[in-house]
Amino acid sequence: MMLNRKEKSGRTIERILSAARKVFAEKGYSGARIDEIAQRAKVNKATIYYQIGDKDTLYAHVIHQVIASVAHGIAEAVSRAQAPQDKLKAYITSIADAVDKNPDLPPIMMREIASGGATLPQVVAQDIASILKVLTGILKAGEKTKEFVETVPFLIHMMVMGTILFYKKAAPIKDKQTWIPKELKTLDKPLEDSLGEAVAALVLKAIGR
Repeated sequence: MMLNRKEKSGRTIERILSAARKVFAEKGYSGARIDEIAQRAKVNKATIYYQIGDKDTLYAHVIHQVIASVAHGIAEAVSRAQAPQDKLKAYITSIADAVDKNPDLPPIMMREIASGGATLPQVVAQDIASILKVLTGILKAGEKTKEFVETVPFLIHMMVMGTILFYKKAAPIKDKQTWIPKELKTLDKPLEDSLGEAVAALVLKAIGR
């Protein structure tokens, strides 16, 4: 089947974005080079500039594409739940699922955190703000019904994100360290539920009345 011009362009853009995600994840914004992205995407640099734009635009597009999709997924999952506790669990498990489905995102975001958001695009900051708005609504509803104690939404979000990101990224490092005493390794028991459900249980216990 022959592809029309629009379909070809769409596939080319997706190939560029896929390659860019990997390069930005591996080398960060500063270390990423358009030449390498073009090589991995099997296009020339002119195609990237024509189809998407410069490095700043490409970086913003890469993160926005993922975060905006995550924000939409969270909002949908939360809307299907009824009680504040169920909504918060849906919020947390949606984030954990998103991290599983987008392995290139954690290293990109962790570099942004380490740099103090030095290269964080404004559109991505707006995406994150929309996610925090959903969480704030959940927490306020739970406080109103006396299910939750009063909390700081940003702190809760950082608890969730920090736990999920560091747990997943640290696991391979931990497993490779042969010097860790056996008595400590025995404390590292397999999770009975998914990571998202385990984190949700901890957070709900921490803020529940």
